[in-house]
Amino acid sequence: MYIVAGPEFKELEGHILIMHKALYGLKSSGARWHDRLFGVLTEMGFTPSKDNPGTWMRKCSDGTCYEYIAAYVDDLAIASKDPAAICQTLKDKYKFKLKGDGPIDFHLGCHYRRDPDGTLVTDPRKYVEKMMETYERIFIYKPKKAKPPLPPSKHQELDESELLNDIGTQHFQTLIRQLQWVITLGRFDVFVATMTLSRYRAAPRKGHLERAKRIYGYLHFHPNGAIRFCTAEPDYSSLPEQVFDWTRTIYGNAQELIPENCPEPLGHYGTLTHF
Repeated sequence: MYIVAGPEFKELEGHILIMHKALYGLKSSGARWHDRLFGVLTEMGFTPSKDNPGTWMRKCSDGTCYEYIAAYVDDLAIASKDPAAICQTLKDKYKFKLKGDGPIDFHLGCHYRRDPDGTLVTDPRKYVEKMMETYERIFIYKPKKAKPPLPPSKHQELDESELLNDIGTQHFQTLIRQLQWVITLGRFDVFVATMTLSRYRAAPRKGHLERAKRIYGYLHFHPNGAIRFCTAEPDYSSLPEQVFDWTRTIYGNAQELIPENCPEPLGHYGTLTHF
């Protein structure tokens, strides 16, 4: 990256100057930061996850589990037995200027806390508050109470109300954009309602906007939705054990294919359950 010096550089005017640091505002800043972070984490022994290149992983020092660094631009979330040591390495060896390092309590709009029994809980209540502020700034008034997120027996694909003007369309797109992010943060209870409206972002109608406002009304009066990460194995001893003959199904004698580059499984085993 270089520039041709202008008159503000006085005697250096006309010289070619090479950039030694990427600064905010440059079109290439994001790419330069990614290159820097890639080099540092690779040197520290981390490799990008096969599933998400923004999630970095390496074996912990005793080899019993993995430790992770989740990177979203320049926001880092570290999961490790000794996260403070990783932060110290980034500061001392690589001269990173870390802000807000320590036990995680807020990250990308989501709060992190522990229940009295020690269970990790995440909730986006702060982001929900921001959504309500946006709503009031646009419509002047607060959302009306609503439950469930979408009215029953209503089909938005049959909506024949008037198409929104450009300003109304922008308002609708703003609401949908915030709803999609709050889903990412864990409010899965509005997933179906939001996704069924998202298809109308290009040409929404007044009825679609009213439905989006209803979802805001639901979140306004139910702001405390959260996810609890219970890592203990559930007790299934009381359930009857069933033996299935899979050869009599459509799968026949099919065998599971394990990817050749799949990481070695470490840590505690887990049981996936659905209802």
